[in-house]
Amino acid sequence: MRRVASKWSKFAVLLQHSGVAKHIPAMRRYSAENLAAMLRQFQFVVAKPIVGTGGSRVMKIQRAGSGFMLHNAGTKRVYNWNELLQVINRIRQNRPLMLQQGIHLTTIDGRPVDYRVKLAKVGRTWEIRAVVGRLARPGLFVTNLCQGGTQLKGKHAVRRTFPAALVKSKIDTMVGVSRTCTLLLEAKYPGIGMLGYDFGIDKRGTVWIFEVNTRPH
Repeated sequence: MRRVASKWSKFAVLLQHSGVAKHIPAMRRYSAENLAAMLRQFQFVVAKPIVGTGGSRVMKIQRAGSGFMLHNAGTKRVYNWNELLQVINRIRQNRPLMLQQGIHLTTIDGRPVDYRVKLAKVGRTWEIRAVVGRLARPGLFVTNLCQGGTQLKGKHAVRRTFPAALVKSKIDTMVGVSRTCTLLLEAKYPGIGMLGYDFGIDKRGTVWIFEVNTRPH
């Protein structure tokens, strides 16, 4: 079964479709200049390895007064730009990173929640295998189950963050975007047989796609 490791390559395919692109946060490759530009533009920025899974080395970076706050396994305050770059370099260990516009996710009991939609190819058709919510461990911003996140039924998680009348439309949006993405990715990468899409919903109800996995857990 084919695997496509680069997050950047997968998003490059998806950005060509206007209907999908509106669900993709602003992104740049990591450099000091790009990080500075995005911190001027957004309240926070998420840095993640272009190749990697499980939420390790994912960083949330935001301004804090004259310094910065960096959240990884814990929260660290840094007091100047050079110190921030040193901390990022220590965590990333020469791995290429991508920067993503930070999205203020809906929360349950103050903990961020996001969603995973899984599809598998059975014969010639793609089947939806799961739509689940993932609730971050208290104190963390990543929701990965291997980092202590809690899995919820997708509908149950949406119902705890939005009025009941909106639950179906939010699930339908995530499933519809996933199906469109699957057609795009399969055309570019024949041989993929399983896909996992990570979505977030912000507090205004906008659905965002954060990541695509060709070997989802």
